[in-house]
Amino acid sequence: MALMDDLELVANPREPPTSIADGVEHRLDPRVIALARTSAWIFNAVVMAGGLLALFISWLAAGPTLAGAAWRAAAWLVPAAALAWLAERWPPIDYRHTSYRVDDLGIEIKRGVLWRAVINVPRSRVQHTDVSQGPLERRFGLGTVVVFTAGTDHAKVSLQGLEYGLALRIRQHLLPSGSSDAV
Repeated sequence: MALMDDLELVANPREPPTSIADGVEHRLDPRVIALARTSAWIFNAVVMAGGLLALFISWLAAGPTLAGAAWRAAAWLVPAAALAWLAERWPPIDYRHTSYRVDDLGIEIKRGVLWRAVINVPRSRVQHTDVSQGPLERRFGLGTVVVFTAGTDHAKVSLQGLEYGLALRIRQHLLPSGSSDAV
């Protein structure tokens, strides 16, 4: 990673490396929309397959009739259509309502479509940080920063949908600096 940074400086000697703590409000990586859609479709496939199986078993148990099949199909199609709509439409809406800002004092996360929240985590309250990456996140090159604080309310704050390298840089910035109190 350091070699890549050195190569970037040689390629662009006039551009100073940008600090992660610029105090500017940023959006998540746009690939998070595709990640959220993929996750939602996987969830929908499992739920709808289970629902279809349950309806088929109940149709067989009640005595297979054409009328019973018709209302069961309608009972399955309505939630399937609603979940399909949510899988496609919700991720861009959520993306537009999520942002973060990192400065020298800490990190601020804004999220929420219906219920909006602004979470501020000062660096002085950070106990440790993690960067995680599930299989789908790895496929999309994204990661999640998890910040553990010294408080009880919001003691674990996560920000998913960041480019993996950026997540590592934010993690490094939020780590407590100075002397360690470890034994």
